[in-house]
Amino acid sequence: MSEIQANTTTPKIIYILVLANIIVPLLGLIGVVMAYVNKDDAPEWLQTHYQFQIRTFWIGLLYVFVGALLSIIIIGWFIILFTIVWIVVRCIKGMKALDDQEAHPNPTGWMFS
Repeated sequence: MSEIQANTTTPKIIYILVLANIIVPLLGLIGVVMAYVNKDDAPEWLQTHYQFQIRTFWIGLLYVFVGALLSIIIIGWFIILFTIVWIVVRCIKGMKALDDQEAHPNPTGWMFS
């Protein structure tokens, strides 16, 4: 296994954990802890992926919290649905950049990039 493939294994697992968190709660927490642990020792281009994963977790948690608060009115369910789509799109875009061995183009963005 080459060094590049070995370096991309952990961020790929984290993307999968964040996606799986939609179905199995707390897997995203494991993923974000892994991202925090590995972020400082990674090459600069992989650090952008870890930063993106960390932000995806925390911003997603914020969106779900707001959606849960507003779920007593219909809009909260739409916020939760939006959050699920948002997480899926972000993880797929992140994995695509990771597979292309590129730094994430906008690790600090709030929307889909």
